[in-house]
Amino acid sequence: MKILIVNAGSSSLKYQLIDMDGEKMIAKGLVERIGTGKPGHQKQSVGGKVIDIDGVMIDDHVQATQMMLKALQDPEKGAIRSMVEIGAVGHRVLHGGTKFSASVVVNEKVKDAIRECIPLGPLHNPANLMGIEACEKVMPDTPQVAVFDTAFHQTMPPKAFMYGVPKKYYEQYGVRKYGFHGTSHRYVSKRVCEFLGISPLGQRIIICHLGNGSSLSAVVDGKCVDTSMGLTPLDGLLMGTRCGTVDPAVVQFIANNENMTVDEVLSMMNKQSGLLGISGLSNDMRDVDAAADKYHGDAMLARDMLVYGIKKYIGSYAAAMGGVDMIVFTAGIGENNGPLRERIMSDMEWLGAKIDHARNMECVDGHATECVISTDDSKVKVLVIPTNEEIMIARDTLELVSK
Repeated sequence: MKILIVNAGSSSLKYQLIDMDGEKMIAKGLVERIGTGKPGHQKQSVGGKVIDIDGVMIDDHVQATQMMLKALQDPEKGAIRSMVEIGAVGHRVLHGGTKFSASVVVNEKVKDAIRECIPLGPLHNPANLMGIEACEKVMPDTPQVAVFDTAFHQTMPPKAFMYGVPKKYYEQYGVRKYGFHGTSHRYVSKRVCEFLGISPLGQRIIICHLGNGSSLSAVVDGKCVDTSMGLTPLDGLLMGTRCGTVDPAVVQFIANNENMTVDEVLSMMNKQSGLLGISGLSNDMRDVDAAADKYHGDAMLARDMLVYGIKKYIGSYAAAMGGVDMIVFTAGIGENNGPLRERIMSDMEWLGAKIDHARNMECVDGHATECVISTDDSKVKVLVIPTNEEIMIARDTLELVSK
């Protein structure tokens, strides 16, 4: 069966077509600048064949979906002859709140629940829903599946997900930690055990998903017991443009002194902070690294803050789990930035973790693969496992529509 994976943003539509016979990606594409009033762009690659369309006005996600399907069926550069070859569509949905602890086949009740979670994911959930409804309109007979970023973290106990504010805010509005990147954390925590040929049972794993958005999770027996992101993806580590954890009073202080609204301060914390805000240069770790290596003071500080924050999470999760058996790096930075991994793992011998320089440096510069980067005598295995959220979505979709 061929599964279409759709990740709809507010003005974009990313997609992949995966042949589940061998789990091979056969097409990848992007439609962007949807509904912006500006000329849009579509790019799709199928093997070495590329479709690149610029300058067309794209009014909404329905039109973007039609463009996606037209490109997939292109006689010369497409991947399929007919839409009937697509057995199902798997949609990435940001926020499922407490309503979803697993992926589900989409129906009206599911869509209503996604709408109810819009206050928790105001930027992403409406777009995710638009993607679902656009596909339903264009592909009415094809089953749709929703896969939630928050689902994997629903196994956290209350002591980990509750905030120390009056409980009525949790009961009335769902104010609590939810966590994100759940599909990635789920894939990596499962895949690392498969790679090592062991059962997840009895394993204490720390997953370091490091990219422009970053999060850590603590996983015991294959289930998440804690994670760094919170009510929103703003909490936790310093990220590309997100500030990570700060004293909540900082919001009030900046708002009062800069004559800004709370919404304006949160926008600044989401879009102008993190590596970009501290370095003053870029939200891209590669740019920050290059400047830091030339002794740019603020770039060095930004990198130090990121490393320090990750170290603290690793230490706290090891304490919370009563030890750790594996530390796994994944996502763009985690998979490819060997020097940063070494900085994070330096002075971790107290934890029983020792990194092998040669092994670690073989997993860098775009050549990341599944590998152990710790020494043979390290009590804690340290690994690099490239994430594959699309395959996880495709597997969930196939399983649900095959029932």
